[in-house]
Amino acid sequence: MKLREPIPELTGATTWLNRELTRDQLIGEKPTLIHFWSISCHLCKEAMPQVNQFRDNYKNQLNVMAVHMPRSEKDLDITEIEKVAKDHDITQPIYVDNDHKLTNEFENQYVPAYYVFDNTGQLRHFQAGGSGMRMLEKRVNRVLDEMNKTE
Repeated sequence: MKLREPIPELTGATTWLNRELTRDQLIGEKPTLIHFWSISCHLCKEAMPQVNQFRDNYKNQLNVMAVHMPRSEKDLDITEIEKVAKDHDITQPIYVDNDHKLTNEFENQYVPAYYVFDNTGQLRHFQAGGSGMRMLEKRVNRVLDEMNKTE
């Protein structure tokens, strides 16, 4: 996915955990962070407390959504995905992508991966890997500052 491309439609999920979202719900009021992770990804689990803190710190300014991207047959088990999500306090909506529909729309190859969209739904930042929450926060704040200047 290239910068300035729009958020894809959120169709084709195997299931949703916590609650279901639509693309339209992510456009207009606030920027959006979409976070790809997998239950078999050690780095994802290590980064989750930081992601959760980020989610909580920005809860009034940012939409946050997770995408579970399976990397093996074992990652397809919905019960295990639910358990790991609960164990790691993932309370934001989770799009379970067992068929890689959204993963392919994003052309995403990495977990963890973070996509920041502005309030018009355009991609403004992408990063992959377990570290770099400071950079992610800078990018989100830049998008928020730009949005506040145009209001």
